[in-house]
This record gives sequence, C-alpha cells and structure tokens, in this order.
Amino acid sequence: MSPPDLSSFLVLLLVGLLVGVTTVLFGFGGGFVTVPVITVADAALGGDAVRVATATSALVMLVNAVVATLATRRETLARLRGRGALFVLLGVGGALGAAVARTAPGAVIRWGFVLYVAVTAVDLLARPGFLRPAPAAPGTARAHGVPTGLGLPIGGIAAFLGVGGSVLTVPLMRRAGAPMPIAAALANPLTLVIVAPALLVSLLTRGHVPGGAGLVGSVDVVSALALLAGSLPVVVALRRRPPRIPEAVHAGTYIALLVAAGATVAVTG
Repeated sequence: MSPPDLSSFLVLLLVGLLVGVTTVLFGFGGGFVTVPVITVADAALGGDAVRVATATSALVMLVNAVVATLATRRETLARLRGRGALFVLLGVGGALGAAVARTAPGAVIRWGFVLYVAVTAVDLLARPGFLRPAPAAPGTARAHGVPTGLGLPIGGIAAFLGVGGSVLTVPLMRRAGAPMPIAAALANPLTLVIVAPALLVSLLTRGHVPGGAGLVGSVDVVSALALLAGSLPVVVALRRRPPRIPEAVHAGTYIALLVAAGATVAVTG
C-alpha cells in the first residue's frame, strides 16, 4: 500500500467536509462515511480494505466525537449523568468488537456492514417512532432510550463494523421521544466511549492486514488525517451555529445516508 497522491488527498479532504456535517447533524462521527470511502481508497488491499476502513474509521470518529462533545452545551450533556455503567459496557464492547474485527474475514465485516445497514433502514422506515418520534414514555427521559444492558452488544457491533454506535443509539433515543438534534448530540459522547478502546486495539494490532506505508497497526493514518483536516473546521462551525432543519427532513436524511453508505460498501469489490 502506498500513501494517497495529491489528488486522492484532496478528494479525502473534500469528503471530510461531509464527515463533519454528518458528525454534527446525525451523530455519525464519520463512520458511515469513512468506511465506504476508505474501502474505496484502499481497494488495492483487496479483502483487507474493509478491515483497514473500520480501524481508520475509529480514529476519525474519535477525534470528531471529542471535538463535537466539547462543543456541545453542558445542559445537553447533563442528560447522560448517572450513566456510568452504560459507558463502561460500551467501552468493553468497543474493545472486544475491534479485537474480533482484526482477524475476522474481510467479507464478514463487509457484508455484515451492508446487512446491518439494510436491516436498520427497513426497521426505521417500517416501525413508528423514528421519522415521527413518539412521546417519551415514563422513565425514559433520563436514559434517553439506551438501556444499560445493551451497552455491551452496541459497543461490540459498532466497533466490529466501524460505525461508531450512532446507528444503534440514535434510533433508540428517537423512539424514547428525543428530537433529532438532541439524539445526534448525545450520540457523539456515546461514540467516544466506544471508539477510544477500539482505536487502541486497532493501533496495537495488525491482525491479518499486511504492512504498508501509511499504516499504523490496522489504521490508515494518512487518509484519516486528510479526512480530519476537512471535517474538524465543519464540526466547530456547525456546533457554534447549528442549522435548523425540519424533524422529518432531518430523520429522512439520516436514513438516506445509511442506504447510500451500505450501497457503496456493497458494490466495492
């Protein structure tokens, strides 16, 4: 593997702008944009490309999630007080998911990503509570719909597929009555808890990924830096002046992005 040339770097820089938008507006942190893009950028690695993509996604999501969380209003973050047990389980799941992904067949990760996106998109469209959130049920306002017991599987699935966790937590929070801006904002600190240990595992272990220029462990650091250079200014700008988007449009765009990400990974051989 060779480092990206100038044209590829510029493309990744521009894609980083989209990563910044999805981080703020949808809580993605970059996972659903980064995985397809890095899979394409590192296609020369063959079956290992998606493994590198999921590991690289953890680095991009970590930095974006830190910046987005620091820029989030304290009263919004206060909604997660008392969720220490959830944080611990998310982190443990993140470490385990990343460890398994280092040696899992690339095809399993790739098609697992595609299948999960497809099932999630169908679920969000078919079941009520996402496009138009239901009123919050008694006792769910503080927890925002993310049960502590689901922390381990959420962290594991998110790290294994490189999606960060927002695709699991945002729908849960929406169905608990949270508006899209709140659900997206809270998804960032939850993503941070998952990807920090996942990234550590990815940096320290290469698994089946062959060595190459620009790789640290299983992480394509050069491509990650290009994406971050584009995304971080956008994250800061949008957090300071968040756009006002109708709820239905906001939620519908979330689903459309999931479908686009899944389709991209599916057609990338």
